[in-house]
Amino acid sequence: MGATRLCLLLALGLSLSACGLIPQQPTTEPGPTPSPRAAHDTPQEPPLVQASAEDALTVAATPPPPPAPVDLWERMRRGFELPELSHPRIAQELRAFSGKQGYFDRVAERAEPYLYFILEELEARDMPLDLALLPIVESAFRPFAYSPGRAAGLWQFIPATGRHYGLKQTWWYDGRRDVIASTRAALNYLDHLHGLFGDWALALAAYNAGQGTVRGAIRRNAAAGKPTDYFSLPLPRETRAYVPRLLALREIVRNPAAHDLSLHSLPDEPYIEVVEIDGQIDLALAAEMAQLSLEEIYRLNPGFNRWATDPEGPHYLVLPAEHADRFRQAWAEQPAEGRVQWTRHRVNPGETLSHIARQYRTTSTVLRQANQLNGHIIRAGAYLLVPTARQGADSYVLSASQRRVRLQQADRAGQRMEVLVRRGDSFWKIARQHGVSVDRLAAWNGLSPRDTLRPGQRLVLWKKGGSSAGGPASRTQRIHYTVRSGDSLYLIARKFSVSVKQLRSWNALNGKYLQPGQRLVLHVDVTRQGG
Repeated sequence: MGATRLCLLLALGLSLSACGLIPQQPTTEPGPTPSPRAAHDTPQEPPLVQASAEDALTVAATPPPPPAPVDLWERMRRGFELPELSHPRIAQELRAFSGKQGYFDRVAERAEPYLYFILEELEARDMPLDLALLPIVESAFRPFAYSPGRAAGLWQFIPATGRHYGLKQTWWYDGRRDVIASTRAALNYLDHLHGLFGDWALALAAYNAGQGTVRGAIRRNAAAGKPTDYFSLPLPRETRAYVPRLLALREIVRNPAAHDLSLHSLPDEPYIEVVEIDGQIDLALAAEMAQLSLEEIYRLNPGFNRWATDPEGPHYLVLPAEHADRFRQAWAEQPAEGRVQWTRHRVNPGETLSHIARQYRTTSTVLRQANQLNGHIIRAGAYLLVPTARQGADSYVLSASQRRVRLQQADRAGQRMEVLVRRGDSFWKIARQHGVSVDRLAAWNGLSPRDTLRPGQRLVLWKKGGSSAGGPASRTQRIHYTVRSGDSLYLIARKFSVSVKQLRSWNALNGKYLQPGQRLVLHVDVTRQGG
């Protein structure tokens, strides 16, 4: 055996020496003529060193680099690093997902704008790429998802944990829904939990149930002499299914055909680009500048609650990569004072800053800053500069108020009722009075049962045993009405056989006054309209 290897090495050495004797052919392509300085600065080439047979064997044994991934799913597969676990709960989750092609098509469509960014962030931190599937478990990649426990966004942060990880939450903006900010916060949180527990299954359980819950379960098992791995711990029901669901999703991505599924191919290239801005902008104007629909602006920037970005930041917009340069050029040409529309408001007797702020869908803080006011006191007859939306409320289709209106106006079985919240009311009290569940009452209104109700707030509910508000023969149709000179809420409500309260609710109106040209949304019963 040794003699054979020696012969092979000698033969290889001779062949390498022979290769060195073959004269190189001169290139037929003319190279660039070096400048005198470049020629002077070029160092002498070192003398050629004869390669040994051992060196040649080492070079020959080096594998070629792997080909570039076909798409984002393939890129993800190459970075799967979570432990390979086997348990009946994983098999149960796999059976639940198998064959659900429509669900995975919807998830892939929602994930496409964000998945490249999430994989980039995971790779930069050297974290398992399996974690890019966690938003499917948390929210099915729905950035506007809101849970009964008040968790929001792709990564489902509750308010306190979000604030702890730097996610700002104001009237204008909720960082828990900002895909850029919340992804970075979620990965920071997961990295911290992994360092704490030293085990990814336990870290994921803590992400779902809280690190205190997992620590307590570990302590109880350890005290009883029981194993302390994830599958042995006495965890909440949701948490017991949480890690198996993620591992089942990994198996589906690894081999979708084995589970009667196919995954829509997602190109391995950036879909979005973060564009820095230096101040507040009306989102309708941003949509015009980027040549996008207002709905697309909201879907890529779901952190913004209102009609404009937060005047206090963050000062960036997420845009499709192919639209980013177009927006930058338009932004550079747009005067700073034109990025938000301003109205001069004459203060009427009895008006307060908070009253005016509600009327114009802004905040008292913004009014104080815009008008250089030190306190809350304003004089009747004085003028205030007020930032106002360029378009009617219904145009900002995915603002917080319009998302709630759409939920409240959805077609559902049963009789629709509106309830005015009074002092001392709670979700439990109202639900009990009307024979509905607390969770349903909250969901119908885009709220969590843990949210605080305010006196004067309007809730909708649907009761069994009846038809919607107009009776058995009612047919409700959504229409738009443009306010004319001389119109009032009372006159419009009377004209369309609706109530002033309904008009206010449908259009998120807080003030008494309408402006000519303003567009209102109405849900009218066509069987009650005159010819």
